[in-house]
Amino acid sequence: METHISCLFPEILAMIFSYLDVRDKGRVAQVCLAWRDASYHKSVWRGVEAKLHLRRANPSLFPSLQARGIRRVQILSLRRSLSYVIQGMPNIESLNLSGCYNLTDNGLGHAQEIPSLRVLNLSLCKQITDSSLGRIAQYLKNLEVLELGGCSNITNTGLLLIAWGLHRLKSLNLRSCRHVSDVGIGHLAGMTRSAAEGCLSLEYLTLQDCQKLTDLSLKHISKGLAKLRVLNLSFCGGISDAGMIHLSHMTSLWSLNLRSCDNISDTGAMHLAMGTLRLTGLDVSFCDKIGDQTLAYIAQGLYQLKSLSLCSCHISDDGINRMVRQMHELRTLNIGQCVRITDKGLELIADHLTQLAGIDLYGCTKITKRGLERITQLPCLKVLNLGLWQMTESEKVR
Repeated sequence: METHISCLFPEILAMIFSYLDVRDKGRVAQVCLAWRDASYHKSVWRGVEAKLHLRRANPSLFPSLQARGIRRVQILSLRRSLSYVIQGMPNIESLNLSGCYNLTDNGLGHAQEIPSLRVLNLSLCKQITDSSLGRIAQYLKNLEVLELGGCSNITNTGLLLIAWGLHRLKSLNLRSCRHVSDVGIGHLAGMTRSAAEGCLSLEYLTLQDCQKLTDLSLKHISKGLAKLRVLNLSFCGGISDAGMIHLSHMTSLWSLNLRSCDNISDTGAMHLAMGTLRLTGLDVSFCDKIGDQTLAYIAQGLYQLKSLSLCSCHISDDGINRMVRQMHELRTLNIGQCVRITDKGLELIADHLTQLAGIDLYGCTKITKRGLERITQLPCLKVLNLGLWQMTESEKVR
């Protein structure tokens, strides 16, 4: 069966060129710099970090890969059974099947033959159901990362099985799992100890676009997932300001994404700021009820932030004025599409946020050359996004 390499990364080239003699290596080295570097590369395939991208699984290739120490495999398209991959590589640690739309529960059953697996990506494998999660929970006890984004057939029962069997899990992505509700999050957080201990070691949890979640899920998370560091709740329309009270005392949490959570307002920001959080990253972009008062709360209680996204929020120069004097750690600021921001706001940012390395001004239509000149003088600035900002030819700033 033919094997296709999806793209010739230096690692792929190095493997291919390793079979050439000295004369042929000299010939390919003359093609371009990338081929030259790869032709004399000797060790990249010996480490467990090497990645291989295959379009079709050719079982005759795998013993060679195993001998080279390959531990991470990505399958771009499965034309035959998954067993053709794993039968020759029983010790792989990472298996990426993202986008393999024809993968079924029956096909994934062979994954139970690789207990060494620590990372499993099933994103957009839409035929996968709770049945697969049951086998994963039973046989892949060493799993630390599980990606289920877009697996729309996963339900609360599947989360119960995960909570029962995957106690080492550190990262879980449930993006757009539309059937997941507060009950399922309760299972993960150990709220149903009689049935499942829970995934109490979770550090990264993505619940983006899980529309059935309410503030009760946040209560479960705050009680059971004390080690959580990153929480993505973007597009969860069912959570509100009241839920922020539950999150406000999660001292291990350092990144919170509330993008497009329509029921989050200045009051929710107040709850976060009044707690004991030590957030370094906060995203409230496209939260229509967020305004200048939120910036005042952030300055009072979340001044340790390094990254803040306020895209399309109803903030003005006044809000910027109330925030900037306390935000000495801020490195990245996103105020794109904040159409009330003017040159005055940019001048305040330039005067006080001296550590800023990146700023997004996409769609800020009231700023002019004068404000941009001040921003470009920031000593650490590396990234400046202007997007829809309009300048005449004579006003363009390098």
